[in-house]
Amino acid sequence: MKVVCIGRNYALHAKELNNPVPAVPVWFMKPETSLIHKNRAFYYPEFSQDIHFETELVYRICKVGKYIDEKYANTYYDAIGIGFDFTARDLQSEFKAKGLPWEPAKAFDGAAPISKFINKENFDNLESIEFSMHKNGVLTQSGNSKDMIFPIDKIIAYVSQFLTLKIGDLIYTGTPAGVGPIEIGDKLEAFIGDELMLTTNIK
Repeated sequence: MKVVCIGRNYALHAKELNNPVPAVPVWFMKPETSLIHKNRAFYYPEFSQDIHFETELVYRICKVGKYIDEKYANTYYDAIGIGFDFTARDLQSEFKAKGLPWEPAKAFDGAAPISKFINKENFDNLESIEFSMHKNGVLTQSGNSKDMIFPIDKIIAYVSQFLTLKIGDLIYTGTPAGVGPIEIGDKLEAFIGDELMLTTNIK
């Protein structure tokens, strides 16, 4: 399975990082080894001094597809969860300044804690899903899927031009404003609506 991540998909987040709003989805990938399941802890890596959290809705692909028409894209995912896209911001800034790929800043082991999933049939409105993150008990990020620049159906249609999507693949859909650094001892809690979905302790 693969993890596809969408960048700059909320206008205010793009603004806070001084990035332009993209005309088409910006995507990159993380390996399966980046995933952390079952609320296991994240261990701060030695190669960075500036890891940031980014809280994102995650969609699970449920059937194989290539060149998927946007009007059918909603049939290609069956469940929604939430995850953290951890980013080594110091490495990312260094690589971007040199015009180099920045996978080491995004694709390292443990860079993608992932929650349990909720069947999409359990959502009242798939076009408006509220989510949030608390850091050490304080509300730090909040978002709503309706504010995505590119909604999930458009993302699926676009990405599938380049990649065959397969059962079990995950799509991280971008983060709202409010990203920031983590430190050893922090506790991150991610919610969909009022339901606590994911807890990650930083060690």
